[in-house]
Amino acid sequence: MTDTPSNPQSPLRAIWLLIGWTLVALIVYLSLTPQPLEIPVEQGDKLGHILAYLVLMSWFSNLFEGPAERVLCAAGCIALAVGLEFAQRWTGYRSFEYADMAAGGAGVIVAWALAPPRLPNYLHSAERFLLAVANRH
Repeated sequence: MTDTPSNPQSPLRAIWLLIGWTLVALIVYLSLTPQPLEIPVEQGDKLGHILAYLVLMSWFSNLFEGPAERVLCAAGCIALAVGLEFAQRWTGYRSFEYADMAAGGAGVIVAWALAPPRLPNYLHSAERFLLAVANRH
């Protein structure tokens, strides 16, 4: 068994997990802040939802490569998108939109479609690079 991000014995796994959970925290913050980021294009908020959940699912799809793990990651990402829409409704200063839930789900689906093995695992590549650099010094 090799040391890869999906391997619990990977030397950088804790860092990859920390980054992933930081992405989750950032999405929660950006979803609930009274002053959300504005993307200056038509339907920019939908684009933001697609990109946020594409990045989140992509990250975790590169970290967890097993089929069952991927299903759980996708379910978690979609649950987050839906849950945050309801939380936005309760804030009184953000809006609830089914289209935002769908945009989040679309990001998850695109990330799943692009996940390894269809595209290379960028966490594996980053880890090999970082470990090679560390071993040179």
